[in-house]
Amino acid sequence: MSERPWKIPESVLVVIHTPALDVLLIRRADADEFWQSVTGSKDVADEPLGLTAAREVEEETGILCGEGSELAAKLIDWQLQNIYEIYPRWRARYAPGITHNTEHLFGLCVPERVTPRLDPREHTAWKWLPYRDAADACFSPSNAEAILLLPQFAR
Repeated sequence: MSERPWKIPESVLVVIHTPALDVLLIRRADADEFWQSVTGSKDVADEPLGLTAAREVEEETGILCGEGSELAAKLIDWQLQNIYEIYPRWRARYAPGITHNTEHLFGLCVPERVTPRLDPREHTAWKWLPYRDAADACFSPSNAEAILLLPQFAR
């Protein structure tokens, strides 16, 4: 049996939104009170961030936004990053001594509220909220801050 590799401490956060600035939030399966945007780590160290973002959006919501898809041009790298301390409850997923993660921010504008396809092992519920309400509902301060930046990136 092969051992699961350590998570790479470099990830993406993708704020999925409509032109009206409604934001999709998904609830974590391993923490019922934690609502968030799409997030996920690189699979390999040299994976391009845009590929990571498109892969995570598809894995977590079923929305296709990778190269060649109708939404590919709507996946925007905001050229911002957060460095934050990894929550202790999830630190065991990383190599010993890794305490911080670098998160790269993306936005994905979908034409209207869509029904996501969730993997119940990762997420148990979803909801669309106006962006300010979505920021208030997030457990992660960096996720809330990213959502509050939405008006400047959605122009």
